[in-house]
Amino acid sequence: MARKRNKPQAENPEIPMTPMIDVVFQLLIYFIVTMKPVDVVANLDVSRPSAEATAEEQRTPPKLIRIVVFPDGYTINDKQVSVQELDSLLSKLAALDKNQTILITCGSLSPHKSLVRVLDLCARSGLRNLSVLSAN
Repeated sequence: MARKRNKPQAENPEIPMTPMIDVVFQLLIYFIVTMKPVDVVANLDVSRPSAEATAEEQRTPPKLIRIVVFPDGYTINDKQVSVQELDSLLSKLAALDKNQTILITCGSLSPHKSLVRVLDLCARSGLRNLSVLSAN
């Protein structure tokens, strides 16, 4: 009979984790210390007023024209006007300054076509700085 030889059992090789963790922490510290943070403030696009701006320019309030659309008509700066008068007034205002602010207030009972008519008149006159406000 043949005799069986007992082979010595191979030991489970263990990888020492402590030195690996030390190396990982050292790499982490290295990358944190050598990282250059991005200057966010330098990349912001901010327009500030120039130093040469006169105080008079800053004191002038913005020009505001108030148009209110009612179910039965229109008012411009609290003066009741017809559609033809509104058209001629907007044309005259646009001839003076096309950058005027127009605030259009529309009530809940006024028809939608009245608001569209005012917007069309402003567009035809060349006024582009429009704000529409809904009032109940």
